[in-house]
Parts: sequence; C-alpha cells; structure tokens
Amino acid sequence: MERTVPATPSDDAPAPAPVAGLLDGMPRQREPGETGAAETPVTPPATAAPDPRLRVLRLRRLFPSPAGTPFTFVYGAVLVVVSLVAAHLDPALVHTLHQGSSTDVAHLVRTPLLVLVASALWIAGGILSPYAIALLFVLTALERRIGGVRTAGVFLLGHVGATLATEVPIGLAVLVGHLPASSLHRLDYGVSFGVAASLGALSGLLGPWLRRPLLVLFGWTLVTNLIAFTDPMTDWGHLIALTIGVATWPAVRRWHRARQPVTDRP
Repeated sequence: MERTVPATPSDDAPAPAPVAGLLDGMPRQREPGETGAAETPVTPPATAAPDPRLRVLRLRRLFPSPAGTPFTFVYGAVLVVVSLVAAHLDPALVHTLHQGSSTDVAHLVRTPLLVLVASALWIAGGILSPYAIALLFVLTALERRIGGVRTAGVFLLGHVGATLATEVPIGLAVLVGHLPASSLHRLDYGVSFGVAASLGALSGLLGPWLRRPLLVLFGWTLVTNLIAFTDPMTDWGHLIALTIGVATWPAVRRWHRARQPVTDRP
C-alpha cells in the first residue's frame, strides 16, 4: 500500500507573489504624514455673493408700477394731481369743493354715487399725510397678491361700508331729535376708510409675526383717537373699516391662492 506524502517545494520553484501586490486595487488607510503626489487639494465651493439687482427688484416691488399694480398706480397718480392742483387753488374754493364732495347725510340722500366717488379723490392732510403714505404701500402690497380689480373692490367696500355705517345713524338721530339738523351737513371726505379696510385685508395675507403687531399698533392708534373724542364719528368709521377688511380674510386668502403658480401649490 503506497502512502502519499505532500510534496515539498524545491529551490527552483518561483516565489509566490507578495500579498500586497494582489491588493493594490483596494483602498488603504494613509499613514500619518503620507500624502498622495498626484492628489489635488479639495477646496469648498465658494458661496456666491448676493446679487444687488435682486435687492433692487425687491425694493421696487414695494412701490406701484403701471404693469404690476395698475389700479394703485393710476389711483395714486390721480390723487397726486388733485392734491397738487388743490394746493395752488384759493383756500375758499378748495373748501367749497370739499363741501360738494362730502359724504354727509344730505348729499348721500340726493347724489349718493357722485359724492361716494368724489370724496375718495381727496386726501385729508395732503399727499404727505400718514394715510396717503399708507395708501401707497398697502394698496401696492394688496394688489400684488390679489389683483387690481379685487383690491379696488376691497377699498370701495371699506370706503362705502364705513361711510354708511357712520352717516346712517346720524340721519336717524337727527330724525328722532337727538342731534341738530346741522349734523346732516357734517364735512366728511378722504381715503382713510378705504385704506383702513385694505390694511385689514392685507394683514390676513401676512405671517403671524407681522400680522399681529400691525393690527395691534393700528388698532391701538384708532382706539386712542376715539378716546380723545376729537372726531368720534370718523374714528368709529376707521374701526368699522378695519373690521370690514378683517372680515374679508376668507375671500382674499382664496384669491391669493388662486393667483399662485400651479407648481407652488401643494
């Protein structure tokens, strides 16, 4: 019975290849201080500097433009022209024009549509008054979000609604004898009711961090004026107009969503 014996390598047999040579294709850890000769140092991508043109574009969106906000642009231009012309007219003539445009009870009974439109062409206090400046920015922001026709509708809703809400009680009070007949000719004109309603509507499209301070600040100003009792009917009209604007939140939010691009909707 033959026994097999394992063969022993002879001196003439070739030496086996080193193991490291078989693993050259596998990554290995670099020894401390070792660097690759052919490697290029990796540098983080440079952060692009903000384009100043974008900032200018954002600032321009705060102001009305013929293409972007046609209603605010045209209406604002009309108010500026009327104010500049009135500044060069005789004060007595301007007072007569104010009286003819007043939305008092007497005019509302005779020519309601005429005085409701004419009264919105005057800015009490001039083109540098707080309500004139608010009109510029509030109507621009609102129109960019819901469109010109709907912005005009919100403005007119506040202007007409607050006017009727303050003048009808005066007429009834005169009718029952609680106020003198001279109250039927109370001077009442300006854009403030429409601006207050537009601000109330716009606040519904802002984030809570901006909406709440805006409403609190403006509401506190109106309440302070009402407490001072210098012109209570007008001050009540501002609060009513603001409430009308807040009441339009469901509508203006729906209009705003409808104007968003389809790709931005969830």
